[in-house]
Amino acid sequence: MRYLIALILILFPLVGAADDWEDRLIFNEGAEGAHLRVISSTDTVLFAPLIESFVAQYPSIGIEYLVSGTADINRRVRATPKAFDVVISSAMDLQLKLANDGFALPVEDVQVPSWAQWHHSLFAFTFEPATIVINRAAFEGQPIPQTRQGLIEALRKRPEEFRGKIGTYDVRQSGLGYLFATQDARASETYWRLMEVIGGLDVRLYCCSGEMINDLADGTIYVAYNVLGSYAEVRTEGKDALEVIFPSDFQTIMMRTAMISKVTQAPEAAEQFIRFLVSQNPATPEGHSPLPFLRSDTDMTERETIGLNPALLTFLDGLKRQKFLSAWENAVIQ
Repeated sequence: MRYLIALILILFPLVGAADDWEDRLIFNEGAEGAHLRVISSTDTVLFAPLIESFVAQYPSIGIEYLVSGTADINRRVRATPKAFDVVISSAMDLQLKLANDGFALPVEDVQVPSWAQWHHSLFAFTFEPATIVINRAAFEGQPIPQTRQGLIEALRKRPEEFRGKIGTYDVRQSGLGYLFATQDARASETYWRLMEVIGGLDVRLYCCSGEMINDLADGTIYVAYNVLGSYAEVRTEGKDALEVIFPSDFQTIMMRTAMISKVTQAPEAAEQFIRFLVSQNPATPEGHSPLPFLRSDTDMTERETIGLNPALLTFLDGLKRQKFLSAWENAVIQ
């Protein structure tokens, strides 16, 4: 794909760059019009096909795509908002706080359902569930758990086999991990029982879903909890040893969101990009991003989707965050 060529072309100039990015790619570098700087938590392998489609449709626009962690994105945008034109993240709470604090440029008449936007400033464009991913070899001859309680029972039944073989987010560092954890805790007390069990089994803590899946694939761990569904399905494709489980007790479903920086120097191009993102749908032609795009006909009452509403800000309160992290550490860091 063309973005791989772009990577090769820009690799050497970026050596020694001041900013430390997980990935950094330039698309349509020779564009004669606006050049957007997009900061995002989405891995390039998932997002690059989408940008390729966008620049094909808007050949006068160039894009610099910068990948970083969710918590880091929040810090960078707050520190230097002029450095970015579009901000994309899976940490809905941090995004909502940015928009609520005045970092987002309002855009009228964006075609998304009312529940998938916040004050015309923050727009959701995907549905992505948290999943449990397992290495099937660890469950050979055993029932595969379909709920959190089922996972607890499986781990308690064979604790020594699973010791050091379970992974989840380090919620102290990962914005998405913290979002999933707080939402799980609000939904059921089972979450805390599970955290105590995996904490007692020397759980491994990760920054991101991709690293967990890599360790699952090579047998470093046998179970990964709260892995982002879009990453799980893409990374496990063709890997028969791995299985993605959508817990049947309750699902935690995140909506990936995008906003335009209020101080962008290219508001028209940024607006075109936002409208392009939300125009994607499950019928998007093959070759586009494998992200599960938002469906406007989705019944919000039937899916445990985290809503774009003020309740998201609850656990960002300093005292509440400190209290939650203290409880999490007591359960997990044993």
